[in-house]
Amino acid sequence: MTALKIVLPTLFAALASIATAGEIKPYSQAQFDTLAAGGKPVVLAVHADWCPTCKAQKPILNALMARPAFKDVTILTIDFDTQKDLLVHFKVGMQSTLIAFKGARELGRTVGDTTPSGIERLVKKTVN
Repeated sequence: MTALKIVLPTLFAALASIATAGEIKPYSQAQFDTLAAGGKPVVLAVHADWCPTCKAQKPILNALMARPAFKDVTILTIDFDTQKDLLVHFKVGMQSTLIAFKGARELGRTVGDTTPSGIERLVKKTVN
């Protein structure tokens, strides 16, 4: 019984955080198509591991996805160096590009923005 008292609060806290957090995952066409067909909010984050701007964007995106206001948003990451076909498809010219979608409709994009307010403004477009 004592072990249950210790484990249950931790389990409930973990479940609560899952229900109130947006997701960040690697891009897959199937995932994007499913989200788009459902009219869901999506942000594509085009990054490169070597890019300092992308590294600055990452903690901002992580913090936004932890907020309950963005619990329904999915961020799909695209690797600038290895997913060239997606760069052509989404008309992306450089890493550190963020593209906001509601369903299949593009709502806006930024390139090189590392300000929390600017990135939040873009992500907010997907939930309004």
